Amino acid sequence: MRADEQWLDPGPFLRGVAWLDRGRPVRADPADTMRLPWDTGERATLPIGVRLEFAADGADGAGTAHAVEIRYRAAVPGPTDALRDLAHGFALWNRDGLLSEVFTEPAAEAVVRIELPPGRGPYTVYPPEAQSPLLLGLRGIGGPLSPAPAAPRWVVHGDSITEGWWSTRPAHGWPAVAGRALGWDTVNLGYAGAARGELATAEQLAGLEADALTLAFGTNCWSRVPFSAPLLYETTRAFLDLVRRGHPDTPLLLVSPVLRPDAERTPNQLGATLGALRDAMERAVRDRIAAGDGRLALLPGRDVLGPEHLADGLHPDDAGHHLLGLAVAAAVRRAGFDPRPQGATAARPRA
Repeated sequence: MRADEQWLDPGPFLRGVAWLDRGRPVRADPADTMRLPWDTGERATLPIGVRLEFAADGADGAGTAHAVEIRYRAAVPGPTDALRDLAHGFALWNRDGLLSEVFTEPAAEAVVRIELPPGRGPYTVYPPEAQSPLLLGLRGIGGPLSPAPAAPRWVVHGDSITEGWWSTRPAHGWPAVAGRALGWDTVNLGYAGAARGELATAEQLAGLEADALTLAFGTNCWSRVPFSAPLLYETTRAFLDLVRRGHPDTPLLLVSPVLRPDAERTPNQLGATLGALRDAMERAVRDRIAAGDGRLALLPGRDVLGPEHLADGLHPDDAGHHLLGLAVAAAVRRAGFDPRPQGATAARPRA
């Protein structure tokens, strides 16, 4: 085996990593799980948004890699596993879009080979997210690989919409779409069924390295754990206060809940419609901006998507995720957020 075809530690190539738990990327602080709701802790074990980014070097007379092999380990679904039929695919992207997909089967340990087009890249490989694959190593075939340049680290917190539900591929969720548009390293802390303004999560965000932040929660405060409008106003204020303890000057965008037709004018158990809850969140943000938080911005979510963009009346389809991602990227640019000068070093995930 040539030297450039030896297995490389995936760590320097991984992007989208918040914390590490015994070497495995996780999406909540492993030292602080006891304060989190059970549903948050469960979703945080899935490697949503974790990906590989690399260049095919061809430097110093070496050839340019024409393929990459990735060694990985994944849970093997049982015959009654609800996720058994999900596609187990590895998608190769560059700055221009999707290049190819390779589909395999979950395995206790396996190697997938992805052919590369001519050129250095950089390239991104989005692995499957179901069955919690753990990336063990990678290698270039025909030439060496090097980690892609560092990018601003953008931490995004939200619910199932942020996690990417009803998008057909990991690369199609709105945080991935916006991150590519901005050229940022997206760290996806979306928790399906959760993200109800848990203050323990706010404190975890405060302690996590980030060059920019986005918060996109609220829809589960209408149904899953009902809030009143005054309660969500105060929760939003408290959440922002705690995040700002660790990030006093970090650019922060709050996206209020997107359209949910069945909830807009329907009172929950505490008498609040989603429209009223959205207004409360937006008022909390505007009040803080008026009080002097010049690095805080708001994207009102109500009119970003139409009913035709919702796959199930709640979660966007691929087209909806694409529109939402571009709207977030545009809101970031309008706010003038430039979180870090070019050439800064990448933040390391916390062990």
